[in-house]
Amino acid sequence: MKALSIRQPWAWLIVYGWKDVENRSWNTKHRGRFLVHAAQGMTRAEYIETLDFVESIGSPDLLRAFPKFDQLERGGIIGSVELVDSAEASDSPWYMGEKAFVLRDPQPLPFQRLKGRLGFFDVEVPQ
Repeated sequence: MKALSIRQPWAWLIVYGWKDVENRSWNTKHRGRFLVHAAQGMTRAEYIETLDFVESIGSPDLLRAFPKFDQLERGGIIGSVELVDSAEASDSPWYMGEKAFVLRDPQPLPFQRLKGRLGFFDVEVPQ
């Protein structure tokens, strides 16, 4: 199965159904479900910047659900999501730039430690 590394807390926002696009500088032909890999790196400044953005969206439910810095798992698979399109524009409040992967049907999974890589990468999934 394919996986994509995404920095926290953006990965959490995707897996728990808040963020419906993943911003990228490149398009992809990939369609279908992929594993969400939470990258190892996340600075406190990145966390605070994301929290500030979340506050600007104005969702009290999301603010209540938003995990604390130390609660975010990093360096492994945290869920899966379906990629349905690669767009160059979006009305999503999460869209921030050049291109985005349009996502649906997020599913959290038990944390599985795994080293990430750039771009989509293959992961062996036990049957």
